[in-house]
Amino acid sequence: MSRLVVVSNRVGIPDGKARAGGLEVAIRPAFKQRGGLWFGWSGKIADDEPGPAEHTVRDNVTYVTVDLKKDDYEEFYNGFANRVLWPILHYRLDLAEFTRRDLGGYLRVNQFFADNLEKILRPDDIVWVHDYHLMPLAKALRDRGHKNRIGFFIHIPFPPAEIATALPNHEQLIPALSYYNLVGFQTETDATNFARYLTTERGLRRLDADSFAFDESDVRVGVFPVGVETEPFQRLARRAVNSSFVREVMDSLSGRAMIIGVDRLDYSKGIPERMDAFERLLTNFPQWRSKVTYLQITPRSRADIQEYADIARQVGAKVGNINGAYGEASWTPVRYINKAHSRTALAGLYRSARAGLVTPLRDGMNLVAKEYIAAQDPEDPGVLILSRFAGAARECTAALLVNPYDSEGVAIAIDRALAMPLAERRQRHADNYKALLANDLGQWAERFLATLERPHRDAIQAPRPRRAAG
Repeated sequence: MSRLVVVSNRVGIPDGKARAGGLEVAIRPAFKQRGGLWFGWSGKIADDEPGPAEHTVRDNVTYVTVDLKKDDYEEFYNGFANRVLWPILHYRLDLAEFTRRDLGGYLRVNQFFADNLEKILRPDDIVWVHDYHLMPLAKALRDRGHKNRIGFFIHIPFPPAEIATALPNHEQLIPALSYYNLVGFQTETDATNFARYLTTERGLRRLDADSFAFDESDVRVGVFPVGVETEPFQRLARRAVNSSFVREVMDSLSGRAMIIGVDRLDYSKGIPERMDAFERLLTNFPQWRSKVTYLQITPRSRADIQEYADIARQVGAKVGNINGAYGEASWTPVRYINKAHSRTALAGLYRSARAGLVTPLRDGMNLVAKEYIAAQDPEDPGVLILSRFAGAARECTAALLVNPYDSEGVAIAIDRALAMPLAERRQRHADNYKALLANDLGQWAERFLATLERPHRDAIQAPRPRRAAG
């Protein structure tokens, strides 16, 4: 079996601490079966020129990390990745802040990754590159003569061509994905959007339902929705619900029902809109006042980016307004926590919550939705309220699907969830749980890698750029 080489912006070196989720959890089954190597940024900023890559071995996996210079970090990560690619790929053209300096840093770091990766790459390695930070990496490796089978998976949405073409230098960046043998997406919508870009903007000829001609090789497009470790997570939640932490939280509610939301503090998650919906619930359905508490766990991220600082202030103000208007000496309507919690703690809280509120404005998948379902007690399950704009909505169709922009509609869904009869809750949970089992995380990586390893045509040649039709 060929060695698996995973490449991502950050590397999750095991440190014995429980993780709340992320790429480390998603690719763990593949590494457990195959072993291999994981390459990426160490998370450290070098004062001068970065030193040699560091190698760490844990459980048959070699972790290879490199440091970044401060300018590279600012331009590549804070700049182009998070101020241009992230908003545009989440359909937020209004928030994109493009500079050619940041684009230069983005391309430079991808070249730096390729320079370091080629020192350890073997001819028969299978390379799996993750996410929007590294879109040009395959081209950088092809330019250096590497003919490995290289796959790419994007964990966030991919917008329609009309939005993607608003990306400055899109004709340089997005066609770079054609140098991968396989490009994977979370949903059929994302894959269709990319395929349409290839035909309308790149002029590539469709070979069959999922592949396009690209010089001597081809690029295949596939849908590989990320799942969760369904049954292990259910067992974890069953144990965690009896932990002293979860019991303390539930005792503090004095018998009130709990609604839970867990999101990174990001404008794509729809947290301000969610606060508006909860306020509308208290206004339109006063019977729930003092009977339900909304726990929103929102670790801060990217705090040095202005848009994230702005949304932190906005959410904080909304929480204060709700608690000030509706709270009582014995009841705080919203508990807003900016502290990260362990995977175990979250599993117990999910199982204890009468409703899970997962309402992003746009999301590639959203594994919180799936973990909430997996954590439930099938005999007395809570109800998932899910944005129709999350990738998880394609599978979790028995959730209460909502438009996160419609605060009144979300409030109605919360009321329905809190009042839902047990028989309906059980049926909805059973249907959603069945969908999770059909796409369990243990199958996800192998499904992608099996598709990547299956050749379509002759071995890849270093392809030449192709002009768009017309």
